[in-house]
Amino acid sequence: MLSYALLVHAAPYSEQGALSALRFAQAAVAQGHRVSSVFFYRDGVHNASTLMAPPQDEVHLAEGWRALAQEYGTELLVCIAAGLRRGLMNAEEGLRHGREAHNLEPPFVLTGLGQLVDAMQANDRVITFAP
Repeated sequence: MLSYALLVHAAPYSEQGALSALRFAQAAVAQGHRVSSVFFYRDGVHNASTLMAPPQDEVHLAEGWRALAQEYGTELLVCIAAGLRRGLMNAEEGLRHGREAHNLEPPFVLTGLGQLVDAMQANDRVITFAP
């Protein structure tokens, strides 16, 4: 059994990388491997938006990530700098920046690049999914 960390740079729906990352994670855990964390970076932070509403006949990426976290304990880490730059924030950051709304909720967590470094050191493999 291998332990994986995933690094997702790809935005949902406009590029293949995000869906490929989710499919890889689902296949890995189905084969008995562990996906301990997914770090969303650059445009990949949009995978964490609670406002995502794809048509019903398409894969709902945010729900897929949430299901992975709930079923297998995978951490869903969102780069705080990339998220804030792209308008993605949790309730705490929304208040801090004077916004009336927020669009990031657990199990997604805003965090820094230090968490990515920790994931790189703690897992057998780190796989990057870019656009």
